[in-house]
Amino acid sequence: MMSKEMILPRAGVFVCYCGTNVGGVVDVPSVVEYSKTLPGVVYADASVYACSSDGLNRMKKAIQEHKLDRVVVAACTPRTYEPLFQSAIEEAGLNKYMLEMANIREQCSWVHMDKPEAATEKAKTLVGMAVAKVSLLKPQEEPEAGINPTALIIGGGIAGLTSALSLANQGLRVHLVEREAELGGLLRCLNKLFPLERDCSELLRSKIESVVSNPNIRLHTSSTIKSVKGFIGNFDVEIESRRGDVESLEAGTIIVATGATNFEPAGLYGYGSDERIITQLQLEERFKNGRLEGIGTVVMIQCTGSRNRERPYCSRICCTEAIKNALLLKESDAGRDVFILYRDFQSYGLQYSSLEWRAKKQGVKLMRYLPENPPEVVPKKDAIVVNVLSPLLNETITLEADLLVLSTPMIPATGTRELAQMLKVPLDSNGFYKETNVGLSPIEFATDGVYVCGMAHSPKDIGESILQALGVASRAAIPMARGRLRTSAITAEVDERKCSGCGTCAELCPYKAIRKDEKGIARVIRVLCKGCGLCGASCPDGAITIPNYTNEQLEAQCSAALGRVAN
Repeated sequence: MMSKEMILPRAGVFVCYCGTNVGGVVDVPSVVEYSKTLPGVVYADASVYACSSDGLNRMKKAIQEHKLDRVVVAACTPRTYEPLFQSAIEEAGLNKYMLEMANIREQCSWVHMDKPEAATEKAKTLVGMAVAKVSLLKPQEEPEAGINPTALIIGGGIAGLTSALSLANQGLRVHLVEREAELGGLLRCLNKLFPLERDCSELLRSKIESVVSNPNIRLHTSSTIKSVKGFIGNFDVEIESRRGDVESLEAGTIIVATGATNFEPAGLYGYGSDERIITQLQLEERFKNGRLEGIGTVVMIQCTGSRNRERPYCSRICCTEAIKNALLLKESDAGRDVFILYRDFQSYGLQYSSLEWRAKKQGVKLMRYLPENPPEVVPKKDAIVVNVLSPLLNETITLEADLLVLSTPMIPATGTRELAQMLKVPLDSNGFYKETNVGLSPIEFATDGVYVCGMAHSPKDIGESILQALGVASRAAIPMARGRLRTSAITAEVDERKCSGCGTCAELCPYKAIRKDEKGIARVIRVLCKGCGLCGASCPDGAITIPNYTNEQLEAQCSAALGRVAN
């Protein structure tokens, strides 16, 4: 007969202080001592920060020294840190799925910070539930998928061009799809790049020539994405040209670099009714064409059409562009008066802040206005009259301008919502593409193999767009260079003996990961499945289970919780 010690697992419990996030409320040493009394626990310890290098090293050392075969981490949200702890125990020799986390920060210390004793008791209960479940976990094997070493890049602006070149120079094939007939995006409309004062056309020409001449890049201009099917490593894409021709291709990864467009402020401050009232983008075009003769006083109005109910966000680049163009106006005519009327001047970064001081030294005048008292514009024959209430002076100042320039926000590009639906990726409240996690996965979507960069993600300057494009190219290149990819083992499993072929699971699956085979039995495409459990919860036959979330494991957790309450 096997002894009790051989039957019970050898579990280790690691409780995190999380600085004062947990330790400031929960009695962590008490939780550690309680953990040592739980069945199967042979080791328990506490760390100030379990996710730090020191905390992870201590965990790996304890696994090896105490011959642990499963681990419980009582810390913060598994959504953020579970992959980190999984990697750590895997390095120590354990299967990465022999881990269970107890969230004693969001679910305990943060919501019960005024009741430390009760929070401590709840933390013990959560740890007890995690130990009960981890005792029933089984090692899992991750499925592998082949990766097509071809990238699809949607958008031919500076971000798309940069990522295409980076991937192509690594020997990977690239399909670059651009809606317009020409490459370059909004950069084609700009005059100069500050603070280097480099001509935009010079940068763009160099990039386009490199892309066009690269044998690993195939261009699809005047084209849009018609459909996207499949999953990471094996995307099936249809591209439709403006003429109506449809071409099919395969890709391993997809990069969204569709950029953004400039808001047209129709009706605001008289825009559209007077040729002397233009946007910053139109001013850039005048610089390029040299059409500034006879212009004396120039007034710029910031936040035109932004930071309101329709577009509550700041586009980040508007103030910098205004300063840049104001400097160029003064350089072309030192006697020209230039006024910038702003709500809150945002020149991001030290380099751009120095431009602001430089503009002031050259005589550019910055005047603040309040959102409840925006400037009033009255176009007259001889000049455009702008009345602005100065909160500093508490009086209305009248300016007579030869040219009124409106700084308008960047808005999502045409077709953004339709493309997001095809790719099954989310948009934020402002209509831009939303990443998985702003801190840990700032360029990735929950849909594996799909990435985002440039102004498709959010308004940003050229430098940021280029850096993000290089980051995306590096990230997308990893699975394509390896040729194979391991995906999560926590995916739905179908018991063929129980499946009646009703199709409920296939209809409800948000990832389209379940399909019927020739016998009508549900089959799971493991690479697509995210283990959300919707199919298992909805199956009328009880034919679908999710590893690490079986009925037996969940019942063990409930019993542990109820047992503590009863005691």
